[in-house]
Amino acid sequence: MLIKRKSIEKEESSRPARKLIDQPAPVKSAPRKPKYAPVTLSEQDGVRYLHFGTEWVQGAMRIRKPDWPELEYAQQMMAWMLWNDSPRHIAQLGLGTAALTKFCYKNWPEAQVTAVELNPHVITICHSMFKLPQDDARLHVLEMDAMDFVNDSANHGTLDALQVDLYDATARGPVLDSAEFYQACAACLHDDGIMTVNLFGDHPSYAKNLKAMKFAFAQVVSLPEVHDGNVVAIAFKKARTIDPAALADRAQQIVTQTKLPAKSWVKGLAAMTQG
Repeated sequence: MLIKRKSIEKEESSRPARKLIDQPAPVKSAPRKPKYAPVTLSEQDGVRYLHFGTEWVQGAMRIRKPDWPELEYAQQMMAWMLWNDSPRHIAQLGLGTAALTKFCYKNWPEAQVTAVELNPHVITICHSMFKLPQDDARLHVLEMDAMDFVNDSANHGTLDALQVDLYDATARGPVLDSAEFYQACAACLHDDGIMTVNLFGDHPSYAKNLKAMKFAFAQVVSLPEVHDGNVVAIAFKKARTIDPAALADRAQQIVTQTKLPAKSWVKGLAAMTQG
């Protein structure tokens, strides 16, 4: 049950003032530890799925191909590759099954790869059940709040690509979706940096997130909806020309090098920008 904070404050303000004389000093309680939804797993047809105690899928891994992004929306989150073939630093907000983190770590051996995850249980299970490598000189998995990461001035201007996939157990909208959040995301990118965000196209959060992104970024486009409503938005810190013909050659290179379906990204962008 949700209680509006305004109602509580109004009730408090309407009560008579209480005398503080002879009142015992308040006892400071220890900071409350955040409560996380249970991390649960399922498997079907050779694919292992991550859940947060519900039927909603938070990520997937094909057991025989642990470094491959199994879900189509996860593949689309790599669409920034159409404009950048040699990133120096890639970050992921929201670890999931570490699909994007593992793929980037494997395919760009010269790049720094950072993942930010608030729930320590997710990090643990990614190491034990989803083949996430241990941290090393270029892989860093940080247990922290994504908002704290993007607000840290030490991270500003350091990223070429930022992939944002922040969902809780209900999985119906990003948990961080304000203009201030996306402004901080933009601040973390280089001048020509690109952000991709996993959204739900059939949920009220979709329009809210797009509006907030357009406030913070020079240009925002979206790929066509996949799965049960997933829409990947692509946000550019510096506006770019979306020229499908010019992007076709780069898409072919991506297919050859990684087998990601980049040609479908170009077709999708053409359809969305011309529609």
